[in-house]
Amino acid sequence: MTEAPIRISELLTDPAGVPRARAMLQRAEWAARSYARYDKESVDAIVRAAAEAGAAKAREYAEWAVRETGFGVAEHKVIKNVACSTGIADYYADHDYVTPRLDPEAKIVEIPRPAGVVFALTPSTNPVATVFFKCLLALMTRSVVVVSPHPMAKECCADAARTLADAAVRAGAPDGVIQVVDEPSVPLIDALMTDERTSVIVATGGVPVVRAAYSSGNPAIGVGPGNVPVLVDATADLTRAAQRIVDSKSFDNSILCTNESVLIVVEQAATALIRQLKRAGAYLLGPEERDRVAKLIFPGGRFDIRFVGKDATWIAAEAGVRVPNRTRVLLAPFDLVVPEEPLAHEKLCPVLGLVRVPSARRGIDAARAVLRLSGRGHSAAIHSSDPRVIMEYGAAVEVLRVCVNVGNSLGSAGLETNLAPSMTIGTGFFGRSSVAENLHPSHLVQWTRLAYNRDQAEPFGDFTGLMPWQAPAGPVPPYPLASNQRNGHPVSAQRVPEAVTGARSEMNDFAPDAAALRAQIRQLIIEELTQLAGG
Repeated sequence: MTEAPIRISELLTDPAGVPRARAMLQRAEWAARSYARYDKESVDAIVRAAAEAGAAKAREYAEWAVRETGFGVAEHKVIKNVACSTGIADYYADHDYVTPRLDPEAKIVEIPRPAGVVFALTPSTNPVATVFFKCLLALMTRSVVVVSPHPMAKECCADAARTLADAAVRAGAPDGVIQVVDEPSVPLIDALMTDERTSVIVATGGVPVVRAAYSSGNPAIGVGPGNVPVLVDATADLTRAAQRIVDSKSFDNSILCTNESVLIVVEQAATALIRQLKRAGAYLLGPEERDRVAKLIFPGGRFDIRFVGKDATWIAAEAGVRVPNRTRVLLAPFDLVVPEEPLAHEKLCPVLGLVRVPSARRGIDAARAVLRLSGRGHSAAIHSSDPRVIMEYGAAVEVLRVCVNVGNSLGSAGLETNLAPSMTIGTGFFGRSSVAENLHPSHLVQWTRLAYNRDQAEPFGDFTGLMPWQAPAGPVPPYPLASNQRNGHPVSAQRVPEAVTGARSEMNDFAPDAAALRAQIRQLIIEELTQLAGG
């Protein structure tokens, strides 16, 4: 996924980064120990409360994200925000990541164990939806999460994380179960990534972000970039295929990494498909117009992030191309899928490459060539009614999800297919990722297995109804003060700082261990001076 750049000069100067990271992780670790004891009923109530709080502000955050980042379509972001809040809660309502599982026949008891402290890096392209998604997955598995938004979307994401945190705490979760980095900086992010208290990093964003996560020394789940080929053969329903492709490519102005990048059409169906694409809102660029657009969005052969999530009409105007006001997608024909052809690469904007091929077999070869440029492991799409072609395509392209007769933007994300709904698309071994499927709660839970002697003479215990944990009966105790006390009183009147939850900002925080140490040293000096004065 192409990401907006971070101004490194603004992020490097943060002398308080490491202490703030320690403060946040200390609080997260405390919350994780408490939340790991909760039962299924309590977890369900917390997840539902957080999801409903997010959905209630779906439109507000959609509009906020467009204002803050400058790209995307608010109406489409509303859909994603709802899908990744109450939609996620509904989808996993019948799943249980809390209760032990019994297998008397295998004589095994499986006890679920939460990941612990999850450090979640979120992108600017799907900002709030990804925050909702990762926070809810953590809550479902009794993990806690520290969210680090992309700097271009830090304000809307920070507010969204606090909304979920407040709702979770009101529903009984420990304070600190969701925290957020208000002001991202390189020292702070690096400290959060590399600290041994971070159990797992879940990174969604550009290649540099994912590589940093994998090189942190901590377990990481990262995803690779997309560059989705879509094949249309002569057996496809061309009217439906055209509408689905245009709807998908224009969804949120094509900022999902699952959006179609290169349309490959069999020559026999090309003329009819292009006619239907035009009816659906696509504009076919002429050779000169295509060259203008390609030069504009790929200056020097590299995609210009100024065009991420921009309207097709705006891009056309910037290129000096006149198009109808109803234009949703710019079709850019080219001949060969080769590295030096910029239109064959990922385009997070409503510009769709178009290649004609003589046969479905040649179309499969072209799709494979697209993925060799980038996007291996990610996703591909096909519109066809021929199972033989569909099977051959799926077995040939090096991706882990192939959407059939559906728009790929929401199809591979699981919103218009029965894949797991997700804003984090694992690319597996093909794409150098540790996850080979859409991220789901199971990736944030591990199972301790009690395995009996398989000798039938050794009886299996009766574990029916046994639950090793239970949520607190009363109010959840607050995050404790510094433990260094004398005569039952804290050695310092200063509170242990609060990491970012609720309306508090971690910008005012300092490390609790440092504060306690300073107070203890101060008390020792006073005692020593008192003894000297008395002597």
